[in-house]
Amino acid sequence: MPRETKKAEMVASVRDRAEMYRLLAQVYFKPLSQEQIDALAQADLAALAVGDASPFADGYNDVYRYLRRMNTGTRQELASDFTSVFYGIQTYEGRAAQPIESLYRSDGGLVMGEASGEVYRAFRESCVKVCEGLDLPDDHLSFLFEFMACLCERIATCVEDGRWEEASRTLDEQRAFFERHIASWFPRFKAIANKLVVTRFYRGWLKITKAFLADEKDSFRALEDALQA
Repeated sequence: MPRETKKAEMVASVRDRAEMYRLLAQVYFKPLSQEQIDALAQADLAALAVGDASPFADGYNDVYRYLRRMNTGTRQELASDFTSVFYGIQTYEGRAAQPIESLYRSDGGLVMGEASGEVYRAFRESCVKVCEGLDLPDDHLSFLFEFMACLCERIATCVEDGRWEEASRTLDEQRAFFERHIASWFPRFKAIANKLVVTRFYRGWLKITKAFLADEKDSFRALEDALQA
């Protein structure tokens, strides 16, 4: 395969991952607006909801079938489900399902724990800053996903410019961040959230997120091999 073709394929793959991270960041950030819901309803989710071999199909099928029945009360129903579950209003066996790393990695499940400080330092070292005025900790899942998207874009730019060693270093940084700050606690968060969400829409997104994060480990290996080839 010609080098330029290989480079273009790597860039496209990494930017596809960035796009997915940004979509997931949007899903877990706050209740979706009507415009965001409409955009998802108009996407070709039906095509993604088929294929027994795809680990994503079941989740996309849930989202597709929910949105296919969209009506004037959909936005409020989704907002109610999101607020109840992801703002921690409801609990399951005394545990909330707020998508915040510290809740799952600190003794006693406290917000702003050690994980939050680690994430803050990682953001600062990479010259990334959470927008001021947001009443959410740095280790909120949406910010972790946005950071992963940012690192994807940096890798893609390095590949485009032929800065292979820098691309490899950034990939190593990304993989380490992923393992410590996302993969380490997402399964526990998902297990609780599954017990609390009531809409098929959010059940679907929990499945999609699980499938994507599982697929990321293969993506890291594939990109590492491509960069070393």
